[in-house]
Amino acid sequence: MPETIVYAVDGNVARITLDDGKVNAMSLPFFEALGAALDRAERDKPGAVVITGRPGYFSAGLDLKLMPTLAPDALQRMLIAFGRIMLRVFTFPIPTVAAVSGHAIAGGAMLAFACDLRYAADGPYRLHLNEVAIGLPLPTWAIAIAESAVPHRWHTEAILHARAYSPADAAERNLVNGVVPADRLLDEAASAAARLAPLHQAAYAASKTRLRAMAVEWALARLEPEVMSRPSRA
Repeated sequence: MPETIVYAVDGNVARITLDDGKVNAMSLPFFEALGAALDRAERDKPGAVVITGRPGYFSAGLDLKLMPTLAPDALQRMLIAFGRIMLRVFTFPIPTVAAVSGHAIAGGAMLAFACDLRYAADGPYRLHLNEVAIGLPLPTWAIAIAESAVPHRWHTEAILHARAYSPADAAERNLVNGVVPADRLLDEAASAAARLAPLHQAAYAASKTRLRAMAVEWALARLEPEVMSRPSRA
């Protein structure tokens, strides 16, 4: 079975590529593979990390076809792993750049928002926290991440009103740092990562931890209780 998450290094920038050949739906194996890629980056200590997807899809979020088939305890494990891996990206001790290669929906949008910078491929794609529209309250951890990436004036429409954004709409609201042709996306993200790479890594890691400590502590305290109290059906 081919790897769905591939880790590679080019110079002083590591790249984590999500590609399941479909929509990069998220599941427990996905979170474990992403965690393993992050482990490698922490060992290698590149100057920065780019996280990207396959053409057309950064990620469509949780695997909604799989979830109803899981036993309650397996579903709880998956949702807890979901929150923990996203908070890990959010607090990652190395600069991160999302190269949003296509649709970034629900968990895909959260992964993009968890990165320090975001560049989006131009095209008929959407960046969309759609949970409220489909009957799912956003977890506290997801709100903490979204609040960091979405300018305050757009919190209500992006987080509560489930507004879907085209790449141009997202750039207009500063949800992404730039929109570029799809064939230039990785080059642009790599250039942005290279500009971050000279930062003093220990100082960056400590400062990022301090910057986000209160939000992360608040989110972690609620992660498991919110999963355990989640109704079996939304």
